Amino acid sequence: MAGGLALLTVACGSSGTTASGGTPSASPPSPSAPAAAGSSSTPGLCDEAAALFDSLDQLTHIKVQKGMKNEISADLTNVKAKLTAFVDEAHGRWQAQTAALKSALTNVQTAAKSLTASPSVSALASVATAIGGVGTATQNLLAAVSTDCPSASPSPSG
Repeated sequence: MAGGLALLTVACGSSGTTASGGTPSASPPSPSAPAAAGSSSTPGLCDEAAALFDSLDQLTHIKVQKGMKNEISADLTNVKAKLTAFVDEAHGRWQAQTAALKSALTNVQTAAKSLTASPSVSALASVATAIGGVGTATQNLLAAVSTDCPSASPSPSG
């Protein structure tokens, strides 16, 4: 599998940096990309995987800075809905990877609660670290799913 998700740089104050472009990420091609024709996969499963990885890409490439609590919360809600749909379609497959991703998402949610109007540098760092954990869990799930759904494989994110 190509390189991992870019790590987020913690921002101080109102300025910050995001993950740089050109780094391979968990962003899939469009959900309309053809699904794998394997006997163990279904177009629905691959579509759900593509939607999940797209929403995860949005979350893992967010700019971590003050005032981002609502955006992070909205992205988390979206990812959790996509993960639930994927898990339902997967019918018990990849339980270890999906459980790790759920745990990583909970860590982001907990860390994001500390983002107030004037968050501390440590609060920003906690969120960035938690999002990095989501990136790792995403890579692990992607590696497992991509054998059945090549359309969910990573593509460069810019």
